[in-house]
Amino acid sequence: MLGHPPREVISIVDDDDAVREMLVSLTRSLGYDALGFSSAEEFLAYADFGRFSCAITDIQMPGMNGFELHKRLRQRDEGFPVIMITALTEPDLERKAMSSGATAFLRKPLDIEMLVGCIEKALAD
Repeated sequence: MLGHPPREVISIVDDDDAVREMLVSLTRSLGYDALGFSSAEEFLAYADFGRFSCAITDIQMPGMNGFELHKRLRQRDEGFPVIMITALTEPDLERKAMSSGATAFLRKPLDIEMLVGCIEKALAD
C-alpha cells in the first residue's frame, strides 16, 4: 500500500509556554510534526523516543537543565541531533554546548532563519 513517507518529528523542550508554542507552530509550518514539552523531566518520561528526528531544548529550565537532558539522552543512546537554545549571555555557553555534542547553539531572541537552517542541517546529517 502506497502512502506518504512519515514526517520528521521534532521535540521542543522549553519551560516558557510562548517560546515552546511558537517553536511548535514554526516547525509544523515547515512541514514537520512537533511535540512540545514544558520540562526535561516531562520529555524524558515520554515513552516513544524512536519517533524523534531532532530535539530543540532550552538550556535554562527549572529542575533539569538542557545540558543534563542532553547527557541523559546520550546515556540512553538516543542518536537524534539536539539544538540548544538560551537567553543566557554567559560567553562560555556556546563552547560548552558544542563540546557536549549539540548539533547547534542559538541565543534568544531566536533568529528564525538561522533556526530553520539549523533544523535542516540537523535532519540532513
